[in-house]
Amino acid sequence: MPASVSTHHPQPNTPAAEELARVQRRTMVVLVITQIIGTVGVGVAPSIGVLLAGEVTDNEAWAGLARTASTLGAALLGLPLGTVAARLGRRFALAGGWWLAAVGSGILVAAAQGSLVVPLFIGLLLIGSGSAVALQSRFAATDLAPPEHRARSLSLIVWVGTLGSVLGPNLGAPGELLGALTGLNVFANAFLLAAVCLALAGTIVFLLLRPDPLLTLLSSEAGASAARPARSRGRIRMILGEIRRNRPARIALIAIVVAQVVMVAVMTMTPVHMAHMGGTVTIVGIAISLHVAGMYVLSPLVGFLADRFGHRLPIWIGILVFAASLAIGAVWPDDGGWVIVGLVLLGVGWSFVNVSASALFSSSISTEVRAASQGGVDALANLFGATAAFAAGPLLAVSDFSVLSLLALTVLLPLAVLVLRPIR
Repeated sequence: MPASVSTHHPQPNTPAAEELARVQRRTMVVLVITQIIGTVGVGVAPSIGVLLAGEVTDNEAWAGLARTASTLGAALLGLPLGTVAARLGRRFALAGGWWLAAVGSGILVAAAQGSLVVPLFIGLLLIGSGSAVALQSRFAATDLAPPEHRARSLSLIVWVGTLGSVLGPNLGAPGELLGALTGLNVFANAFLLAAVCLALAGTIVFLLLRPDPLLTLLSSEAGASAARPARSRGRIRMILGEIRRNRPARIALIAIVVAQVVMVAVMTMTPVHMAHMGGTVTIVGIAISLHVAGMYVLSPLVGFLADRFGHRLPIWIGILVFAASLAIGAVWPDDGGWVIVGLVLLGVGWSFVNVSASALFSSSISTEVRAASQGGVDALANLFGATAAFAAGPLLAVSDFSVLSLLALTVLLPLAVLVLRPIR
């Protein structure tokens, strides 16, 4: 482990350790509540937002851009939100991100009701802030967690996001019921409900995330005054320098980005491929729900394995599950049942790689650049994910699902080579 990484943690059964444990328990309760409420609002974008994009633009090219807008928004806002956390603490960053997403959802209400193209793109970009915050919440869970429980704390926040990810795409049903009261169409009502959830999540974080876990960590570190984050001018240089010399952080960064690229590229095109095979909307919806379950349900197991056996084992499991998923897509691309199995395994592979690599990154990066670099890694992953999603469409159009699966499989190879050596 690089010398710059802070390993200071108070001895157990001391007043300092008991105070940190108390703050950590309070932090986890607040993060769990807001993650559930907030991800309900975020979950609207990849489902109802996609449908709205097709209806408002009435053009497949523009609709494709709109579908990636929320992912691009998460990429653009990840680093700024991390910088806010580094300067002002997690409370301001998370609350501000949820509120910004609520504004985006409010703009989408107008876009849906008036079929407005420009507000559609603006709203989807801003609602991507909610995705960035949901990702950064998992890092906030590790700020005060003892080293032997960091992966489990992070995985719990990922796991509770399952509820929001499942409920969010189904806000259309209550949206229809609200139509008689609000006079809005079903899309507008769905985004109205999302805006309420996102605003509520931001308010809960702002009022209850006290003491701030990141600021508490900084104040508890030995030589805290020297460990204060650098100003913006030198922070990017510090992050890049540490990534160059910090092998565990570098492997974690590559693993997070690779997992996001592989998962997003294949997941985005699988519903299109299934529709071309004659799959109904119901079957496609069930397949996506099972994929989401694969992404989140096993995350506590991943956290346990990472804490108990180290981060390398779950990353390897994730690579192997990814490979099985993509092999299924390459060998049986026209069998609907096998395609769904592959989609579920795709989510499981992402979970093993992402959760364990995120915990590794949080554990290995130094305190000076922790929050900003965490925002940066999420921004980079979302940027590559959005690019992969955008490129996968034309690729599928000129080839087939087997080719897409095989190309995704090749993306895994550099990561497999990197983790051949132990991660210290």
